[in-house]
Amino acid sequence: MAILTEVKTQVASQQLNVEEKSKEQQTTELLSQLQSTNTLPLWAQMSRLNPPAPNPTCIPHIWKYDEIKPYLLRAGELITEKQAERRVLMLVNPAREAPYTTDTVYAGLQLVMPNETAPAHRHTAFAMRFIIEGNGGFTAVHGRRIKMNRGDVILTPTWNWHDHGKDGSGPMIWLDGLDLPNFRHFPVHFVEHYDKPRYPAEDVDTDNSPIVFPWAKMQAQLDAADGDWVTKPYLKEDGREVSKILGGSAERLNAGTCSPETRETASSVYHIVEGSGHSVIDGKVFKWKKGDTFCIPAWNKYQHFASVGSTAYLYRFDDKPMLRALEFLRTEGVDVETLVSE
Repeated sequence: MAILTEVKTQVASQQLNVEEKSKEQQTTELLSQLQSTNTLPLWAQMSRLNPPAPNPTCIPHIWKYDEIKPYLLRAGELITEKQAERRVLMLVNPAREAPYTTDTVYAGLQLVMPNETAPAHRHTAFAMRFIIEGNGGFTAVHGRRIKMNRGDVILTPTWNWHDHGKDGSGPMIWLDGLDLPNFRHFPVHFVEHYDKPRYPAEDVDTDNSPIVFPWAKMQAQLDAADGDWVTKPYLKEDGREVSKILGGSAERLNAGTCSPETRETASSVYHIVEGSGHSVIDGKVFKWKKGDTFCIPAWNKYQHFASVGSTAYLYRFDDKPMLRALEFLRTEGVDVETLVSE
């Protein structure tokens, strides 16, 4: 009787193995046949498409101004404004190709040499420019010619005609910030070229222009505020963000102090206006000084530290307005129940 029971068990096990093998074969056949229908099984990629935490492709990185500037100036000698249209060295994230500085924002260092004109064009992308160095530079934005002064932030709203120029001697260099990576996902970006090098424009007072944020005013706000770490946003006169996609801010960090530790779904690009120090991003130390630029992709924990004896001023642009509008913005430590949509 025991022998008979054992035999039946073995037969049942063999039948089960045959059935399991048959299921595996049928599943393999199913997946192979799906290719002809242009469909894929979600269950096979569920964890990749629905990760437990944000998973940016880009990595933290710093671009040293002293290392890049000589190459930019050399390009100014070799590449004419007509050849380049825009003489820019893109800040490309090591983990991706251009135009990704982070997964959602683009940065580049632009150069205009004396008596040059970067010809007029307009495009869907929104731009905000931080002036790093030089005198006598200007940008003309849809009929408004604006002088460039170090530390100023100048906006180029979407579809505004704009050209750049330089009077006097020496180079003019600034940091471009655009929403170009988004157009790799939304293929709706257009560029139109004006039929003359410059779009007709009149000089305007930078102190009263809605698209100019003078550094002198921003620094005064930062210095008037209490605390070792202060941040102030760049906002329009009515309190709105400078655009619906990109936003900006400036920070003051007193010598020998640090900013709060932060982790957020926003990704950002920082530029050092004055001072020196370092940032700890995702556990790695990035040392910086005046002129350097670094990026913080989404959900990388970060904290800034100013050197002893050196008050640091930092400029930042990020994708917060876009994430806020899409209800994607989240900061670690915030009650997630407050993020539930109605």
